[in-house]
Amino acid sequence: MLEMIVVALASLGALIAGVVLLGVLYFVGKRFFRTIVQRLFGLVIERLLSDNYEENLMELWSAVRRTSVQTILEIGLRAEEGKLIKRPLGTAKKLPHYDTLMFVTAQMARLPKDANVVIDMKVTLGPKAEKPLQIDIPLMITGMGFGIGLSEEAKKALAMAAKQLGTATNSGEGPFLPEERQEAGKFIWQIGWSTWGHSPEGIAAADMLEVQMGQGARMGSYIIEPPTVAGKAQQLMGISTTEDVVTPAVTPGINTPWDWPKYVTDLRVEAAGKPIAIKIMATGGIERDLAVCLEAGFDVIVIAGAQGAASTASPMLYDDFGIPSLLALVRAERFLRAQGARKDVSLVVAGGYATPGECLKAIALGADAVYLGTVPLYALTHKQIHKVLPWEPLTQLVWYDSPYKELLDINLAGQSVFNVFKSMVLEMEEGVRALGKTALSEVGPNDLVALDEWTAQATGVQRAY
Repeated sequence: MLEMIVVALASLGALIAGVVLLGVLYFVGKRFFRTIVQRLFGLVIERLLSDNYEENLMELWSAVRRTSVQTILEIGLRAEEGKLIKRPLGTAKKLPHYDTLMFVTAQMARLPKDANVVIDMKVTLGPKAEKPLQIDIPLMITGMGFGIGLSEEAKKALAMAAKQLGTATNSGEGPFLPEERQEAGKFIWQIGWSTWGHSPEGIAAADMLEVQMGQGARMGSYIIEPPTVAGKAQQLMGISTTEDVVTPAVTPGINTPWDWPKYVTDLRVEAAGKPIAIKIMATGGIERDLAVCLEAGFDVIVIAGAQGAASTASPMLYDDFGIPSLLALVRAERFLRAQGARKDVSLVVAGGYATPGECLKAIALGADAVYLGTVPLYALTHKQIHKVLPWEPLTQLVWYDSPYKELLDINLAGQSVFNVFKSMVLEMEEGVRALGKTALSEVGPNDLVALDEWTAQATGVQRAY
């Protein structure tokens, strides 16, 4: 017993000694650490406050305030090789959007609806077509092409989510990917400017066709570098493994605006009753473009505003071309209504939509449905960003030419996209109930007020003051 007591006391003594030693080291280390940091900080501040401006590191601060970190970065990228630089994911400019519009809540004069009231969120696109596209929600996944943008894993995850939601996913400008179509429910085939864009397999497999003439993030031709699309995408595209591919600036077969009616008539034979959409960039001359769209006989018009993004495009096309999504929607809706075509032609908007409020406001101003791109793109990486951060941007999990694309868990990514869309739709339903309505189609411009004169004049809604 005595030996056990001695051992216990010895152990306790050792423990106490260890704690005391750690405490001494902590306080000594803390004191010296604080002293070292304080002296280094003092030296840096002294240097900053004494060096002449032309020798001072704070010169960079002045330059950044004049421009931006992004501008300085892009100057460096241009200086590196003298080539056309490519920026992913759109403009950083703050363009007029929906922030200065607010909903008029149902309250006394009109009563809101209870939470158990079912809201009709269904949308029909191309009502005059033999086989209109019917979706359960007004949100769709926009075109993000396989190979030239997203990986096969990412495309399959998006298709899985769209099917579960009862909405449509868009192929984008890449080649037809059979695995994407197998996972999708409603599928939109985008006919781009490339040779593989007019794919018989894609057209036959689609529920709607979308001819791409422009988008908010890019116009005209672009260059595809074979090394970036090596492997499956390169094989499906049928392009050279060594030579750059320059896609045409205009849809093949279109040489003048008067060629569009015949183009659509011929395409209807292949469409076999499916609606045919046209996707255009929102520009200052949008009414002229819309007039050509109506003359051609398109069933759906997709307007892509200047806030749109792409996997890559030159900064100038992002920052200095097109008009904001809000203005494009208002002008397009007014023009279609003035032409008596609003009931026959569906209107879909894209470019910068990221919240349920923005989407519901767009529908109130006349849109039938909204394309989302950035939202599902970032949702794909939810709970998986630790696989690449902090060494790589999280989009490296979804780009086709990324060495990390196979790390993406497809099922988790698809579920995350589904959850985001479901959450947004639930909020939109809550908003419709708060307006005292029971269907998305009942929401209109009278349910909005403008917070400033500019927004009131631009949108035509009543002022809040």
